[in-house]
Amino acid sequence: MNCPTVSLEERILDCFPSGSYALAALLRLMDIVPTEAIATAAVECRVQPRLLVNPAFVERHADTPEKLLMLVMHELHHVLLGHTTLFPTVSPVENFVFDCIINALISRMFPHEEHLAFLTEYYSDARYPECLLRPVAGWRPATCDAVPPGIAQLPESERTRAAAIYRALYSEAGATYHEVYDILPKLIAEGSLEGIPLLGGHDVGAATEGDLDRRAPLLFDVVREIVEHWPQPPDPIRGRSLADVLKESRVAVKCRPSHRAQLRRLIRKVATGGRGGPVRRLALGPEPVNTPIPQFDRRSTVMRTLGIEPLLYAGTVTAKRRFAADERVHVYVDVSGSMDGVCNALYGAVLDCRDLVHPVVHLFSTEIADVTLVDLRNGVRRSTDGTAIGCVAEHLETLRIRRALIITDGAVGRPVGTHLEILSRTCLAVAYVGASIQFDDLAAVARYSAHLGI
Repeated sequence: MNCPTVSLEERILDCFPSGSYALAALLRLMDIVPTEAIATAAVECRVQPRLLVNPAFVERHADTPEKLLMLVMHELHHVLLGHTTLFPTVSPVENFVFDCIINALISRMFPHEEHLAFLTEYYSDARYPECLLRPVAGWRPATCDAVPPGIAQLPESERTRAAAIYRALYSEAGATYHEVYDILPKLIAEGSLEGIPLLGGHDVGAATEGDLDRRAPLLFDVVREIVEHWPQPPDPIRGRSLADVLKESRVAVKCRPSHRAQLRRLIRKVATGGRGGPVRRLALGPEPVNTPIPQFDRRSTVMRTLGIEPLLYAGTVTAKRRFAADERVHVYVDVSGSMDGVCNALYGAVLDCRDLVHPVVHLFSTEIADVTLVDLRNGVRRSTDGTAIGCVAEHLETLRIRRALIITDGAVGRPVGTHLEILSRTCLAVAYVGASIQFDDLAAVARYSAHLGI
């Protein structure tokens, strides 16, 4: 262990307000590693997660506690938002869009000049589209009428649309996550991102890669719980931010073997395309684990130096691991008002089949709300209380999902036009539940169907 390592950890600890944000829990989980292998910083998501930080970048661009806080907050938000679970792979344009959304979010959370200086000094407001990554000089959400010089220099047709997106990111009115994600890529010309330095790690293993629940489930659950207690801005970007517009409630989960058997048969049909056979296989191998038994590792040594006694240590065991033989199935659960009486048994049935389903479950009403299997076990329900199949079709298309299961009472409206085309080309199964079932709405798009009898 060397002094710069301890010094960097102490600086990261000190950049957060004292006594806030449950940092003790975060330090017990995440190893902070100085490294020149990355240009800025990154959260490396694995069973033992690591926060990688380039000391030279910190000295040059994050040399104050406020700037360092913004850098760490940027990295943590890659974990918290859907970038880590919704997108198995991402393109350079999508990485740019993610950073635009995150920078706008943290600017709203910490709108003081000493915090914003991290973004305004790192990015130029005279270059487009780089200027979308930072607020303008003197920015305040309530008075965001100005646009950066980089946008003002665009041709009129492009300038109008780019200015609208910029105001959506930084104005008081805000915008939904998917509005920004759907529109912004269309305004970025091919090759225009060359030379723009993005914050964070966008390589394999970083928080921007998919399957976070499987690579670092403890990291996702702990950081998400911590950030739910952070101060929220008065006007966050809605949709994928932590202040969602959907109403949240709790469901008392019930598990019954008959529900599990019925649902597993239906999921297997989707996963195998009707061929039958196993969906998973087992193999022996080393498995990283967190253990209370003391082990010798650098993280615990550093923590003791900081006066923090580790609760868990990094270790390995030989165990059977499950490997996917076929693609895991995405499950869409109807949580509209008409499903109130069956949600508890429905959640239990999905959890009983968790080895066959994608680790992110999509709750739908008139909007999609993605939850983890841990959320499902805790009975989390996010709903607008209405229902519309269109949001499911758009979600399938956005994420390029090929195999899906919809669990509903069927009263979702008949898909038409583009929505009908998307659902028809998806390998789709429908599990009908509820006291009053409508079979007609989805009959034309369901390759497989079953009545769960819940």
